[in-house]
Amino acid sequence: MSYLVPAEFVTKMVDAGESKIFMSTRDTLIRAYMAGAILALAAVFAVTVAVQTGSPLIGAMLFPVGFSMLYLMGFDLLTGVFVLTPLALFDKRPGVTIGGILRNWGLVFVGNFAGAFTVAVMMAIVFTYGFSTDPGPVGQKLAGIGEARTLGYKEYGAAGMLTLFIRGMLCNWMVSLGVVGAMISTTVSGKVIAMWMPIMLFFAMVFEHSVVNMFLFPSAMILGGNFSVMDYIIWNEIPTVLGNLVGGLAFTGLTLYTTHLRTAPKRSFS
Repeated sequence: MSYLVPAEFVTKMVDAGESKIFMSTRDTLIRAYMAGAILALAAVFAVTVAVQTGSPLIGAMLFPVGFSMLYLMGFDLLTGVFVLTPLALFDKRPGVTIGGILRNWGLVFVGNFAGAFTVAVMMAIVFTYGFSTDPGPVGQKLAGIGEARTLGYKEYGAAGMLTLFIRGMLCNWMVSLGVVGAMISTTVSGKVIAMWMPIMLFFAMVFEHSVVNMFLFPSAMILGGNFSVMDYIIWNEIPTVLGNLVGGLAFTGLTLYTTHLRTAPKRSFS
């Protein structure tokens, strides 16, 4: 059958988390780099479509094409390893340690950022003809996004920080459902459909994704956004990463693991 029942795909989640922890540094960095780059291109695509059509919803409907490509190629996002690798620890897989998990997260973060930053520089060159002209409508839109989603939160202080954290939680709740959704099917079409729905939802609702932001904010700064590196780090990236971690693990990883793999004993009526 092309559909796997929850107990089967949750076992695949734990297996995937374990394999990522023991992956070589080289492979982890390469896979993370490519994931960050592809997701960044998808973000450019979605913003371009939104500007051209005047409809952000159409951009959100098309954004999941990037997520689908990187997942099918076996590349890794920080938001995905946040959910999968801790499950191997909870399942007491041999050799799995907190240090191994943190090592994986650190390498994936570096790889994702490098890939996203590479695309940010390349697209800035494209938008400005090698920095010889103004960036145009799409570049100006990207610069505006950077300002709105750093200074916009900063304006509200602690309330803005809380809002940012919650948006990060909601984001990876949906994104991790996309990661898991791809495991419920053994066909390419089934995987893509299962990934598409929650990814479209997160993008349309303007939730905060740490890897997408690794492209958006450096790109915005290069294209003239009026905010600082510290604004980006404090008023977006750090709270978003923490929200992504908590939301994905709490709402997707642990709930599925607890109820489908380490489920409570069934009540006996005998």
